[in-house]
Formats: sequence, C-alpha cells, structure tokens
Amino acid sequence: MSHKKLTIPVIIIAAAVGGAFFMLRKPVSAPPTNNEQRAITTQQQSSDGFDKNKYSTDEPGSVWQIVNKKRALPANYVPEDLIVPDVRLRLVASEQQMKFRQIAEADLVAMFNAAKEAGVTLVFGSGYRSYELQKQFYDSYVARDGQAAADRYSARPGTSEHQTGLSFDVTSISGKCHLEICFEDLPEGQWIKAHAHKYGFIIRYPDGKESITGYQYEPWHLRYIGKELANEYHKTNTKTLEEFFGL
Repeated sequence: MSHKKLTIPVIIIAAAVGGAFFMLRKPVSAPPTNNEQRAITTQQQSSDGFDKNKYSTDEPGSVWQIVNKKRALPANYVPEDLIVPDVRLRLVASEQQMKFRQIAEADLVAMFNAAKEAGVTLVFGSGYRSYELQKQFYDSYVARDGQAAADRYSARPGTSEHQTGLSFDVTSISGKCHLEICFEDLPEGQWIKAHAHKYGFIIRYPDGKESITGYQYEPWHLRYIGKELANEYHKTNTKTLEEFFGL
C-alpha cells in the first residue's frame, strides 16, 4: 500500500492510543475516609436547618460538651450548679454520686414522673463523680480485672462523662441487673430506650458502637443533651454523639 493510504488509519490508531493513555493517567478519586464520610453524614443531617453550632462541644459546662477517652475534662473541673435532684435516689442524699446539674433537673424529674405514670419506677443510681472519685473507681477495677478489661467499662480519671454532672446511671428498685446489660430487658430499660429522648436524654454508649465510644454497651448510662438535640438525634437515628457531630 502507498504511504498516502496509511495516513488516516495511523491517525485513528494514534488518537485511540493517546485517549487510552489519558484515561490511564487521569487520577482516580479515592473513597472518602471515615472522617470524611462522617462529615458528609453530618451535612446531610443538617439539611433541615438544625444548628449544630448552637452550643460548644468542647467547652466545660456546655450542655453539648463531648467527653470521651480522647476529650478529657480538667482535673479540677466541678460544675457550678450541682444539686441533689428531687427524684428517687439509690444512695443517701449526702453521697457525692447523688448530685446532678440543676440545668437538667426539671427534665430529669419530668422523665421520672412520666415513667411512674406508665407504671415504671426509675431510680437515680449514680450521677456526678469528681476526678478523685473516678480515680478511686478506676484503680479498683484495674486491680480486680486488669487494665484492658477495666478500660472497656470504666473511664480513666478526667475522661468520665459523670464529671460533667450531666450523666447518670439509671437503675431499678429491685437492683436487678444493676450496671449489667440485662437492664435493657427490664421494664425500666425498655421504657428508657423508648422515651428518654423526649426529656433530653440519650443512651450514651449504645450496642455495637464500642469502636467509636470506647465503651461496651451500657443501656443504663444516660446523658442529658437537652430536648432540642435529643429529638434531632432520635429523628436522624444517630447512635453516638461522635457521629452526630462528625468527630
């Protein structure tokens, strides 16, 4: 064949090869990281206009403050508005653990009253814990079960939500399944799971989220975040505060 007849096929082949080379060189978008995916989820959840910046998640004393193993409170932090709430207590009122923040008391009392009307009696098991009390508990658990086991259910000093004065362990009159997963099967556990969000509370350490919260499932551990956030949290079917705020 003549040189002239080869011109068009050569051009076509060259173009095809060049296009394939371009496609090979074109960067491929990497899948989003876990943090990026949580940020995307956060944006989607905020689409209805809910203001996730209304309160600080970092400032001690904020009702939305997030405390976990990586976000500790100052050792000397003590909430300014601690009181003994007007609900049924597990221990005598003089015990430190029977304190709770006044900002959350009205909703706490309303929740206890609503449960009672439904035939369920809730008991305030353990609320505020100072840094010193956390250390006392943690050290005793380490001595008994070893550090690895203790870290799954007990906070190291300064990293316990109880120090915020906004968390408490709920229990039953009988004391059955106290601080045990079987609490979820009791009438008290079932009622809490279905209704706590209406009063500004969430189950802080849900089932299957230990890799995020750092703690095993605790159906008895409630955290007050206020009705506005608790209802949004429930509506979006979010399981942890870390996921909700994209942390």
